[in-house]
Amino acid sequence: MSAQLGEIFGISGAPLTRIFQQEPYQQRQFTGLNQKVMDLEPRLNLVGRWYGMVLGVLGPLGTALIYLYGGWNVIHGSMTVGGIVAFAAYLGRLYGPVGTLLNLHVELGTALGVFQRLFEYADLEPEVTNAPGARSLPPVSGLVEYRNVSYAYQPGQYALHGVSFRAEPGEVVAIVGPSGAGKSTLIGMLARLYDPTDGTVRVDGCDLRSVTLESLRAQVAFVTQESFLFHASIAENLRFARRDASQQELEEACRQAFIHEVIAALPEGYETTVGERGHRLSGGERRRMAIARAILKNPRILILDEATSHLDSESEAYVQSALDRLMQGRTTLVIAHRLSTILSADRIVVLENGRVAETGRHAEPLARDGLYARLYRTQFAKAEAAAGLQSEGEAQASAE
Repeated sequence: MSAQLGEIFGISGAPLTRIFQQEPYQQRQFTGLNQKVMDLEPRLNLVGRWYGMVLGVLGPLGTALIYLYGGWNVIHGSMTVGGIVAFAAYLGRLYGPVGTLLNLHVELGTALGVFQRLFEYADLEPEVTNAPGARSLPPVSGLVEYRNVSYAYQPGQYALHGVSFRAEPGEVVAIVGPSGAGKSTLIGMLARLYDPTDGTVRVDGCDLRSVTLESLRAQVAFVTQESFLFHASIAENLRFARRDASQQELEEACRQAFIHEVIAALPEGYETTVGERGHRLSGGERRRMAIARAILKNPRILILDEATSHLDSESEAYVQSALDRLMQGRTTLVIAHRLSTILSADRIVVLENGRVAETGRHAEPLARDGLYARLYRTQFAKAEAAAGLQSEGEAQASAE
């Protein structure tokens, strides 16, 4: 019930409910869950009351039986009055522990559901861990190699098949392809969010499985299309990249990300709370915040996953300028559906069905007239058609 309330009244759930006019449906769902809780509570209380009733009856009944049986024994001379009193006193001392034991069953039954879930989570083992004897990765130059990498989410169901390519230090390598081609899985391996099922991913010649996660991730930064911000101040969100960063370093990183002026204009500046998931900032501002956070980390290897998607033209220009600064001197892997953002990449790797279909600079795969050329024509055909209509309109206006 709490989980459903969190979704209904969350930042995304509340507008969606209103837009699609699903308030009655959500209310029915909540009423149903609430009714289940209401039905369980009386049952739980009734079980406890039955135990209480049994204990309540046993107390006086036990005392009465002792006095009856003890009185009969006293009359026949086999027991003294003091013995009867002692038995009655001991019986009273016994009720407390017995009642606790009986109530323990109720308490265990109540908590068993919660404990079962907790134990299931506690028993889970991370799929990616430090290997025995893993060494620390020294500062790297940024040479990235994928050697015959394959990955399967389920046994036999491969998302990647024998992917191989190389990114030299300081190069920008773009990963393109249709949705579901395996792009995000591929770059996730560079930060060891996943380990390859087959093959190796190497940085400066070191197999990533042979180095510690901490030393690897200290040299890698992610900027994704979902720029997540915590419900905290701007300064706290930025320091998530480096806890010891000074105020001056925060401001310099934000200047490089073209977001400092926006923050400075806020009433509380860097102490402004951004709200849940950063909803008080626009999409472009959240993206530039994420870039500033990456600049503050100062990584040698940068991963950009659709970092300019879903933005208006002005915001995209700001974000692209910030990314250009961020990428300088760093090895960068870029996932991009909008090919206009990666035309100047040093190398383009085209994925299709989890395999490398084409590689090269922009002109090379374009000349092969394969998947990349089809994607390029699809995206730029509309733009060219719109430009042609505009030119015809201008020519017609001039003629008139």
